[in-house]
Amino acid sequence: MAEGKRDAEFTEFVASRAGWLRKVAYLLCGDWHRADDLVQETITKLYTHWGRVSRADNVDGYARRVLVNTFLAEQRSPWGRLARRRSAQPDLAARQPDVDTALDLRRALADLPPRQRAAVVLRYYADLSVEQTAEVLRCSPGNVKSQTSRGLDSLRRLLAVRPSTIDERTS
Repeated sequence: MAEGKRDAEFTEFVASRAGWLRKVAYLLCGDWHRADDLVQETITKLYTHWGRVSRADNVDGYARRVLVNTFLAEQRSPWGRLARRRSAQPDLAARQPDVDTALDLRRALADLPPRQRAAVVLRYYADLSVEQTAEVLRCSPGNVKSQTSRGLDSLRRLLAVRPSTIDERTS
């Protein structure tokens, strides 16, 4: 593939998918700045291997896998632990106006362990099947079901309205 054509194809792909990748990255990490970093690292990895990536049957799936793997690798690294500590406070400047329920869901999602969060995001935001999610996470379908189930249970617990909260609101 000619260098100019390769770069044009890559540029077109990034222009059409950057917003989508950023949303998925945000749902994985819960911080817009970290999401931007994850997307930038993902785009760099995709560019480096664009010859192979562009021949893939599902380029979006390939990009999604690279993004999720980049997120999970960061979670295991010392940098990931440092970034999580620094981003413990919500990023108020980057937050766009949103409904309370969505904010509660995002906070609860951020409290999930990385693999549970990845499974829930891929299954319910990216709308992947169990098998597709297993392929992205490189695990068995049973593991996806288990991680998703645990993640949903945790979300239900975290989002449960406590009677004392309701009483305080009505007082």
